[in-house]
Amino acid sequence: MKVDKEVGGVCPYGTCDDIHSSANCCSGTIAPENVGTTAVVAVLSSSHIVVANCGDSRALLCKGGEAIALSQDHKPERVDETRRIEAAGGCVTPWKGYRVAGLLALSRAIGDRYLKRYVIAEPDMVYLERSDEDEFLILASDGLWDVIDNESACHVARRCFASSCGDDIRLPCQRDDLASATAASTLVKLAFSKGSQDNISVVVVDLRLRQQ
Repeated sequence: MKVDKEVGGVCPYGTCDDIHSSANCCSGTIAPENVGTTAVVAVLSSSHIVVANCGDSRALLCKGGEAIALSQDHKPERVDETRRIEAAGGCVTPWKGYRVAGLLALSRAIGDRYLKRYVIAEPDMVYLERSDEDEFLILASDGLWDVIDNESACHVARRCFASSCGDDIRLPCQRDDLASATAASTLVKLAFSKGSQDNISVVVVDLRLRQQ
C-alpha cells in the first residue's frame, strides 16, 4: 500500500475522484497513470511463512510431494472481485478474457491509477506454520503461470534438486544454493519455450530444515 502511494504521488485534492481523474491529478508521480505492476512477497521465519499477494503473481509451496498455492490470483472474473468492483461503480467486461472496464485483466495492482477506484493495491495475506515436509517455495510472475501449472512447476523444481543433490531431496547438500538458482532458471526457460509472452520472473527458495 505504501509503494502504491509512492508510485501514484500526492493528490492535491485528497483523493482522485471522478472530477479529478486525469493524468494531472497527482503530483510527484513516478509512473504514467496507465502503468502498473503486481507483487508477491514472502517473509520466512523459523516457524512461519507469511505471504502477501497483489495481482496475478503467485506463491507456490511444494510440500511433501504436493503443490499448494499460497495465493489466489486477483482476476476480475473472481466472484468476490467482481462484486467489489461493481460495488465501487465499475464493471467487468468479457474481452480477450475478463477486464476491468474492458481495459485491465487484473483486479488488484500497484499503480494503474487511472482505474484506482476499482483496481486496489490491498494485498491478500496468508500465514502458515512451517513443517518438516516443506520443500520449496516458488515465487513467480504470471509469465510462468500462464503456461505452466502448479504441479508441473513443483515437479521441475524437484528434478533440479535431485540432479544436483541426489534422489533424496530431503537431505541438504553443498550444492543446494546452485540447485535453487538452476530450478528458477529452468522454469524461466521452460515457460519461454512454451510460448509465454509475458514477464517471466521466478525465485525458488529452499525451505528444507537444515541439520545443525
